[in-house]
Amino acid sequence: MLASLKVRSTEPELMDDFKGGIQSLKLVLNDINRVNRILGGNAITVNSVARLMKRHPREHYTLIDVGCADGTMLRAIARYCRKKNIKASFIGVDLSRNALQIAEEASRDFPEIRYLEQDVLQTSKVALNCDILITTLMTHHFTNAQLELFLAQFARLADIAVVNNDLHRSRLAFYLFKAFSTVFIRTETAKIDGLISIRKGFKRRDLLALANKLPQMKHDIRWKWAFRYVWIMQPKRPN
Repeated sequence: MLASLKVRSTEPELMDDFKGGIQSLKLVLNDINRVNRILGGNAITVNSVARLMKRHPREHYTLIDVGCADGTMLRAIARYCRKKNIKASFIGVDLSRNALQIAEEASRDFPEIRYLEQDVLQTSKVALNCDILITTLMTHHFTNAQLELFLAQFARLADIAVVNNDLHRSRLAFYLFKAFSTVFIRTETAKIDGLISIRKGFKRRDLLALANKLPQMKHDIRWKWAFRYVWIMQPKRPN
């Protein structure tokens, strides 16, 4: 029986301390990427970045992906920039050495992308200064107290905006994912973690409460199919 979704779950996910080897990790990430591709999760971030670049034209952009995993999102944005002749460089940051190894292998044809094994909380603005910071399906892994630290750091690092793409905590999403996973997800880890992730996701009120902790930023929080929120934070600037 599904527990109440009134508050975010604090249950750990298998991927939080993944015990499998690099090949097992690759299979799980393939499952996650398949879900994002079929349900349009990647397009949410790519489209958000594209709009920000149109509104804030620059000769060159630096974009950081925190919790980049295998670099799928960075490669998608890099392809967009190539198509539009936008000059950009990309940095993927993650704590998993195995995930970064997979990312590096998959990004051999993308010299504009580099990867760092780095705790983003333990770095300075000088070290990881960027125009746009993105994070996808990462923030739900942390408690609200931890998120306050992460979001404040994100706001310090990004000159134009922070784009956070994460899950809507919803009973309907839970049961739809349960059915979806029987057909489209192959690994047990991805099936189990997908359901936990939804219970750890957000309702709009959760995001608004976190946004109130960052009064120096403008906040645009929008619901997107399939059961996602995209939250764009931009520094408030003098008129």
